[in-house]
Amino acid sequence: MTSVVKALPVSFYNRPTLTVARELLGARLVRILDGVKLVGIISETEAYFGFDDLASHAKAGRTIRTAPMFGPPGHAYVYFTYGNHWMLNAVTEKEGFPAAVLIRAIQPIEGVEVMMKRRQGRDTLGPGKLTQALGITKSENNVNLTEANSSLWIEAGIFIPDKSVTISPRVGLNKTPEPWLSKPWRFLLLVP
Repeated sequence: MTSVVKALPVSFYNRPTLTVARELLGARLVRILDGVKLVGIISETEAYFGFDDLASHAKAGRTIRTAPMFGPPGHAYVYFTYGNHWMLNAVTEKEGFPAAVLIRAIQPIEGVEVMMKRRQGRDTLGPGKLTQALGITKSENNVNLTEANSSLWIEAGIFIPDKSVTISPRVGLNKTPEPWLSKPWRFLLLVP
């Protein structure tokens, strides 16, 4: 008997961004690439939300690039950065309010050989590394992550207790001013 694949519903994402960022830890990020199912447990996230968050793309308002961030919750916001990295975000909160969770790292559990080949044997602990491993590019921008029949979705995974989570400031923000630089909006799964 086969089990029915069920992506996390819109209601999961249509909540406060910090809640979604924390609860995405342990969820399964699923990618169908060239007919192969690739799965990783989400092990690190960061929250970005509102016009006031000076680390968020929303600080510049709605643009062609940031439009998905203002869209319906549960969609992907994929953007290119540093001239060579794609970044995958899950849009959160109500439509029209700019908010998203950056998926920073995964622990591969299915299709590991394919992911390792795409990464030349290197890890998937970084937002650009996981998108390279999963073949996520601009084509996945605005994909509905709540539909398990697409090429990219997120489904329930394993429960992660609070004692297994580190909360810290977001990383790689460079010249972002305080207090945004030090906001504890990064969630990291501790590996035993």
